[in-house]
Amino acid sequence: MASNVTRLPANSTDDVRSLALIRRTVAADCNDAEFELFIHSARHLGLDPLRRQIYALVYNKNDAAKRKMSIITAIDGFRVIAERTGHYRPDEDEPSITYDEGRRSETNPLGIEKAAVRVWKFSHGDWHKVTASAYWDEFAPLKDEWAFDDESGRRKPTGKKTLEGNWPKMGRVMISKCAEAQALRKAWPDAFSGVYVAEEMDRARVLDMSATEAAEEGAKQERMERIGAGRSVLMVFEDGGNLEPVPYGKIADRCFEFIEQHKDEPSQILMWRDRNKAALQEFWAQAPSEALEVKKAVERATA
Repeated sequence: MASNVTRLPANSTDDVRSLALIRRTVAADCNDAEFELFIHSARHLGLDPLRRQIYALVYNKNDAAKRKMSIITAIDGFRVIAERTGHYRPDEDEPSITYDEGRRSETNPLGIEKAAVRVWKFSHGDWHKVTASAYWDEFAPLKDEWAFDDESGRRKPTGKKTLEGNWPKMGRVMISKCAEAQALRKAWPDAFSGVYVAEEMDRARVLDMSATEAAEEGAKQERMERIGAGRSVLMVFEDGGNLEPVPYGKIADRCFEFIEQHKDEPSQILMWRDRNKAALQEFWAQAPSEALEVKKAVERATA
């Protein structure tokens, strides 16, 4: 694969517009250095971010010490790279899924053990089958379940795990993507060195939106940033207090803290809830499970 294949033409009006759209949408969370690295990687691989062939994910955006960007290639991007070698042929058969009833659980609804996928590579004058397997236990993204603790008044892990993203309802598709990526990497190790599909990453949620939807989301974020909100919700905690932006990841804790401070003043909690009605509704839209715990805490404190 030639490393200088470029889907984004340099030094053109179209390029400038495309880069601006990418920056507002599929790379909206990137800082300047991360965005430069992302565009370099997209050009190096010859993939189009606006077609969702490649995209950037920024973890711990609000924590500089833990902040990290991962560049993810969609399975369609993998196939594009393989096709460009001129020696790739997809398998005609569907993935082979192995099941084990003993593994069936909330975190493995179908009892899947593994998926095996085959791809074909032309080498030394003939087509060769390359097979790779992906095991459910190694790729299924699990997350700690949290719940409100009556004694401490805080959220605590329950000890249970939950299956995230599209894995509960599309388990066969997700594990098969992992196996196909493994097979392609096995067949063309140089082309796919350091390149991963989203399903291979240990993460809870994969963005799944069209270019238009992504553009709308980017525009929304840009408007929020202009008023100083960004990835946060504007809330008022004390009577007569000022509006303050609270990051999504800290809203539940701030709410629990306020409720605990005023647990002997139910009327104050009710007024706080009414003052922040719109903010709490937005919080519900972004994080329904955490918002539900806040709602339950309000009801307990004002019963």
